[in-house]
Amino acid sequence: MPDSSKIFTYVVAGLSYTVTVYEENGEFFADIAVNEGAMDVNAVYFGDDDFSGSSESLGGPLNMNGARLDGEKVQWDEATELSRPGLGPEGESKETYLQAGDTMTVALDIEDLDEIDVFGIRATSTTTGAGSIKAVSSDPEEPEEPEDPVYGKVFFGEVFSETGEPLGGTYILDEEPDPNPYSVPALPEGTEPNFENYLSYYLSDEMGGNLAAVEGVVFYGPGEDGSQEELFRIAAPEGGFADADALLAAYDDALSGTEDLSGQDLIAALSLDDYAMPEPETAEEMGADEFDLV
Repeated sequence: MPDSSKIFTYVVAGLSYTVTVYEENGEFFADIAVNEGAMDVNAVYFGDDDFSGSSESLGGPLNMNGARLDGEKVQWDEATELSRPGLGPEGESKETYLQAGDTMTVALDIEDLDEIDVFGIRATSTTTGAGSIKAVSSDPEEPEEPEDPVYGKVFFGEVFSETGEPLGGTYILDEEPDPNPYSVPALPEGTEPNFENYLSYYLSDEMGGNLAAVEGVVFYGPGEDGSQEELFRIAAPEGGFADADALLAAYDDALSGTEDLSGQDLIAALSLDDYAMPEPETAEEMGADEFDLV
């Protein structure tokens, strides 16, 4: 998944496309996706919202002369040629010729997304009335980063019954109950109860967790009646989790495709019926024998 992104949109009669500019693992790219119509993308231009100084330009048919943004001439910081105009012998198979449903990725030589507030495309062989465009897009949409799911408690299980019931391991609660007669571990006060923090606390010197002994991790959250119910679980691979990064990778895989889900939607998406074991909500409701496993 991209670390961060901006989405530019361009729509005219006969053609529409989006350009998603994003950072991924420290590198920057632009995904040009045609939604309607077709175009041969010959060059891309971009710049920030400061229009002072000289403007980059490509010569001949790849220029953006006359392109305007709200009536103002655009000052471009970068211009990159992708292809020469004309489909030639390749026809519609030309790499830069995009039709509805096609996406092309272009690497960007920038160091920060703040360098791009305006994005331009010079294209020919378009399905517009003029047959070519000098398109300018601004005011990009900046999707909000999804929040990490939070949990009421997490069980790092070392022993499970044949039916999947947790038998031995360590429960960690999001907040310490008051009273806490069985001294159930809880995240330090003020800690966001996301899984990375649960895992970090489990492996801390204070807890001394043994990841090599973990057979599975069970996640709990509020059910319909407000009590803690199992949401989903991750089973350790043969030989166990190699390290914390391996467990976090398995966790990310479990959440893949459910980034926008929470609460009951998350339960429905990720619950494993064979392992759906109701669990008490608080330490007072749980038996002392169970907490002797911590």
